[in-house]
Amino acid sequence: MAAAALEFLEAQRATRPELAEWYAALADLYQRKLWHQLTLKLDQFLALAVVQVSPDSLDDDRSFRFHIAGDALIQMYNHFISDFETKINLLKFAHFTVVISRQYLDKDAGINYLEGVISKLQDTQESRVEEPILYVNMQIATFLLEKGNQKECKKLLEEGKTTLDSMVDVDPSVHASYFWMCSQYHKACQDYSEFYKTALLYLAYTTVESLPEPFKQNLAFDLSLAALLGENIYNFGDLLAHPIIHSLSGTQVEWIYHMLQAFNSGNLALYQELCKTHNTALSSQPALVQSERRLHEKINVLCLMDIIFSRSSHDRTIPLSAIAERTRLSIEDVEYLLMKSLSAHLIEGIIDQVDGTIHVSWVQPRVLGIEQVKSLRDRLDTWVGKVHTTLLSVEAETPDLISS
Repeated sequence: MAAAALEFLEAQRATRPELAEWYAALADLYQRKLWHQLTLKLDQFLALAVVQVSPDSLDDDRSFRFHIAGDALIQMYNHFISDFETKINLLKFAHFTVVISRQYLDKDAGINYLEGVISKLQDTQESRVEEPILYVNMQIATFLLEKGNQKECKKLLEEGKTTLDSMVDVDPSVHASYFWMCSQYHKACQDYSEFYKTALLYLAYTTVESLPEPFKQNLAFDLSLAALLGENIYNFGDLLAHPIIHSLSGTQVEWIYHMLQAFNSGNLALYQELCKTHNTALSSQPALVQSERRLHEKINVLCLMDIIFSRSSHDRTIPLSAIAERTRLSIEDVEYLLMKSLSAHLIEGIIDQVDGTIHVSWVQPRVLGIEQVKSLRDRLDTWVGKVHTTLLSVEAETPDLISS
């Protein structure tokens, strides 16, 4: 097998002379059985091979990114990697096989290939073999979802959750693959809230800098759309504070970023202005058009929460007329808005229909934007000033007590 593997690399050197140094390095490490170093080199090779850019774009090691046809990568696995696959780190092996599986044009062929990989992983009987198996299974789930087989995809996700819950010290790449697959499943099911949650969890295990720019822009837009449409999402602070949201700046869909800001601050006037300015772009999003009424209800809820947040804790008895003026709703609609917010546990309080007020005892915590933080700072400064004034008053009224 060793001779066959070396013969394959030599043949590749002859076929692709511009990659001769790469194949020579792989052959050298393979002959010396330096499995760790070979793994690192192979990782670099595959990362470069699946991205096609100009040879003039040089990396730090003065090696350019190149393109190898998918079939060539499959052949590389069959004639080279398969010879030492279980001698290297099994999770890295799983990473390699997932990259190679994506080269299969036929999804069933890709699934069959990965199922064979799982059998090999199970045969090793290593103690942490569940980790690479889970990683491979998430790619199988991807193929299933692309085929429209949501039932089998969901089954693999449920099994994956059970596996993750039973493990400790799981590699971030495994968590990322699981949460990414969950997000794509929920996206296919149009479950905006679950997509939003799992996509943010995916980003928690991924460095944004490592993601291609088009991928970041698409994900940022999908997250923004999900935040607006998600039934129980009333806090956009996590997304607005995440660096991925900046991928929208300067693009044709930057309007959705400004829409998020309007919702997060409960700025109804800004929302209505954005709807007029970007009417064409909004109309091209069927989900937003179909949810127009629900979006209006959501921004009214967020407007209410901002009204409450902007008041100090001892000034939380709010006239319904003040809420009606800010939200541009009738008193009857304000009462409906309050009931909805109370039932969703966004606020806690008591409505006094006789006095036409609501006394709010609690409002759901939020991730604050810059303007909201400034408002909180001003309120704290006012509170500190009141405490200092009270202290001076007490000192003046009771000098003997203070001096003693």
